[in-house]
Amino acid sequence: MFHWYYCTGARSEYYVKTVDYKSFLISHSKPSLNFTMKKPDFLIIGVQRGGTSSLFRYLMEHPQIASPVDKEIHFFDLHFQKGWDWYLQQFPFLTNNKNDDIFSEKKIITGEASPYYIFHPLVAQRVKEYCPDIKLIVLLRDPVDRAISHYHHCIRFNLENLPLKEALKLEKDRLKGELEKFYQDENYYSYNHQHLAYISRGKYIEQLKHWRQYFASEQFLILQSEKFYKNPTNTLKKVTNFLAIDNFKLTEYYPHNQYEYPQTSPLIIQQLKTYFTPYNQELSEYLEQEFKSPFS
Repeated sequence: MFHWYYCTGARSEYYVKTVDYKSFLISHSKPSLNFTMKKPDFLIIGVQRGGTSSLFRYLMEHPQIASPVDKEIHFFDLHFQKGWDWYLQQFPFLTNNKNDDIFSEKKIITGEASPYYIFHPLVAQRVKEYCPDIKLIVLLRDPVDRAISHYHHCIRFNLENLPLKEALKLEKDRLKGELEKFYQDENYYSYNHQHLAYISRGKYIEQLKHWRQYFASEQFLILQSEKFYKNPTNTLKKVTNFLAIDNFKLTEYYPHNQYEYPQTSPLIIQQLKTYFTPYNQELSEYLEQEFKSPFS
């Protein structure tokens, strides 16, 4: 069995993950092993409400992927001031004991999924500095559906208190001047930018162009959320091929982080479709994929 060790910080505790997916905690002093910090091989950088939770959970069932301590570590956006060593502690520590069966012919990788990464203006440059060879996975959902789902997500978790129509109308004012503040102060945090940018986070073309200033096109795997929902097995095959690990499929694909919400006014839907049409057209031309609303 493969063994993954997770340092929990100041406490001398190490988590062990085995390929049969049973985990247990060893609570004692540091084991007599030599450890190597494992930095991430891939990031799922977005988009929020685009299926990142489901994709991440499915991937964590793969025997060649070692899980981090959490899906969303948010180092490059919200916790960058904690430092690189803190970030590495969120991933498995690999033992370099040559007699340990962790050393296998199979490649072992790890990664995380923080969907705010793609939208945060400073993340791409930070990732480039620390992980220049990283592989980047992006799920793109129809921006109309994504915006509405995002809004109801915020309502569900008490992050928003306005009706949908008013929240969309006020978004521009809520975000005014926020980008400038990020560039003036690298530790700046914006609640509105993270949680209330329903429309802005659907302008995928702007975000992808920004990221491609720092990373080559072959470092990206860009997927359509709708195709993932319809055929998760096929999407997982694309992902495992991209990550250069064995193909696999699950017996059941349980959707994670999905819930029902009220129907949206047809007028609002049509207004959003009209608004996003030129952005989707530019996205289609840029990626040479079809991204007409509704996505299919």
